[in-house]
Amino acid sequence: MKTNPSVLISGAGVAGPTLAYWLAEHGFRPTVVERAAGPRTSGNPVDVRGPAVQVVERMGLTERLREAATEVTAMSFVNDAGCQVGRVDLRATRQASGGDEVEVTRTDLARILYEASRDSAEFLFDDTITALAQDDDGVDVTFEKSAPRRFDLVVGADGLHSTTRRLAFGPEEEFVRHTGLYVATLQLDDPAEQERDVVLHNAPGRLVSLHPVHGRTLVAFIFRGPAVEGFDHRDIAQHRRILADAYAGDGWRVPELLERVRAADDLWLDSVSQVRLDTWSSGRVALLGDAGSSVSLFGDGSTLAIAGAHTLAKELAATPGDHRSAFARYEAEHRILVDPKQNNVQAAASMMVPATRVGIVARNLATRLWPAAAGAGRLRSRITARRRPARATA
Repeated sequence: MKTNPSVLISGAGVAGPTLAYWLAEHGFRPTVVERAAGPRTSGNPVDVRGPAVQVVERMGLTERLREAATEVTAMSFVNDAGCQVGRVDLRATRQASGGDEVEVTRTDLARILYEASRDSAEFLFDDTITALAQDDDGVDVTFEKSAPRRFDLVVGADGLHSTTRRLAFGPEEEFVRHTGLYVATLQLDDPAEQERDVVLHNAPGRLVSLHPVHGRTLVAFIFRGPAVEGFDHRDIAQHRRILADAYAGDGWRVPELLERVRAADDLWLDSVSQVRLDTWSSGRVALLGDAGSSVSLFGDGSTLAIAGAHTLAKELAATPGDHRSAFARYEAEHRILVDPKQNNVQAAASMMVPATRVGIVARNLATRLWPAAAGAGRLRSRITARRRPARATA
């Protein structure tokens, strides 16, 4: 491969800008194409923790992320009357698990990563890939709006419904598996009633949460259900109907929140799905983040996207003339982080969205044990890290 190879990255969410930053640091010429007209926006709170903490620290972003943190300190579970029936002190949980994580909105995380990479990478907003044709020397890319161009490599970091994956690997239905859950979010303009507590209400198979985000409230609906025939992740009218049917008859503040859903034009709803492929690369095209290995709602997707982007850039830099072995090393290393998360989705779902009333009661009683469980998990991780052979880092 030639000096300063060019890499097209599809997707300007979390993984894409992170990869662009580290590729530029290693002398590559990254270009990021993004379907949206600007940096992606979604109010969902996400965690930056574990292996991602060191990556953002080396990018000089730790302080900016802490300034943007949501400052949530507890989760409070309530019944139909609004009375608290369980509570998790998140400060104690974070201390038990190491205390180095930070919760930010996905909007803020994507913005901070974009601002860190925009001076060293080219960004093409309001555009998308429509065709890929690769040969031994490069990839010819056709865009919806921009003129066709040729790149040395292409990386799909374009999420669960990845266009890159569809063009290079095959139809979405071959790789995306519905986990039996859906999630919807809606940002309210009302001031948050609880400044530091996430308030959660459960009915069998359903959860509604009110999450304070910078003085406002983000509503999340998470519910169990089979795959909806004809589901369209861009059809808001369909999403309103799905939510109304799923939560009909529920108590607490659910009827009021469903009224807000009916009037909203910025509702987001999608299947909670996993992406599983035998390999994350095909020739000169590779997948990153949710495009290649979505770990779903409870799986530290943003953390893994940041860590995976750093690993991919590091391996490409280690053998700039041999992308095949670089892709293979990236996949082998990153699967160590991804596979356990994918295997734990159902256990996490049973804690947050119990399927029965008995399960809800048991979960509420178990909340008092969460900090201790986090501490045990931290200890297991440290023991595993000591046993694992050390790897060179970039």
